[in-house]
Amino acid sequence: MSEPVEFTSGDHTVRGRFFGAAVEPPIATVLLLPGFPGNEDDVLGLGAHLADHGVQSLMFNYRGTFESGGMYSLAHTIEDIDAAFQFLARPEVKERFGIGPGAVIPVGYSYGGGMALAYVAAHPEIRRVCSIAGTDHGEFMREYRRNAAFAEMIDTSFQELGAPAGPVRFAEERGVAELERNADPYDLRRVAGSLTDRDVLIIGAWDDPYVTIEAHVLPVYRKLVAAGSSSVRLRAFQDGHAFEQSAEPLAAEVFAWISAE
Repeated sequence: MSEPVEFTSGDHTVRGRFFGAAVEPPIATVLLLPGFPGNEDDVLGLGAHLADHGVQSLMFNYRGTFESGGMYSLAHTIEDIDAAFQFLARPEVKERFGIGPGAVIPVGYSYGGGMALAYVAAHPEIRRVCSIAGTDHGEFMREYRRNAAFAEMIDTSFQELGAPAGPVRFAEERGVAELERNADPYDLRRVAGSLTDRDVLIIGAWDDPYVTIEAHVLPVYRKLVAAGSSSVRLRAFQDGHAFEQSAEPLAAEVFAWISAE
């Protein structure tokens, strides 16, 4: 069962859903980070699946998307993630949802997977993170600069997503303008060295045409291993970006990792 929740980020209201666990006390609490722009219901069905197996979670729509207030940007997304952690740490929220003493675990998909890794790289207090088909925005920007067809496709996509016709209110004139100025904090190959002491689960899809194993997933894993990580795991499913054929085994993999500690 899920219920609507809201919290404040950058003086704007961020809206999402909290998936309560089917058991008490819950095994763990997860912060689910959707893709871009995501949707208002769930993230790959993980909220509902994990709840059925005793793991509760909070998912939300980033600022400037759907019914969340304000304007969208990558920097705002990082602030929103921080605000979500602060929300879950409030005594009244912990009591309301039965959040135990264990740390909240970020689990992100696509855009959210990349942002989860980027956020955790700058927050050593967070010890575990899962990225599912996570976008390496450093590689995204490199491809944008070298591939005119890709750049045109992205520009068109962002135009279609922009309000009022689409669900996104961009803070920048173009969706990639912020990355053009400074991609380093979101470049997973660059920040991988800051994640070597964390428990990291990376999941990819062999037939994903967007967040490819070759360009986005495997290079980050290789960087972590080369930097000395002893607790990074890579799993891949024979599926596309949306994991439509492997939703259940994907959820089972995530649950097994969450509950293993």
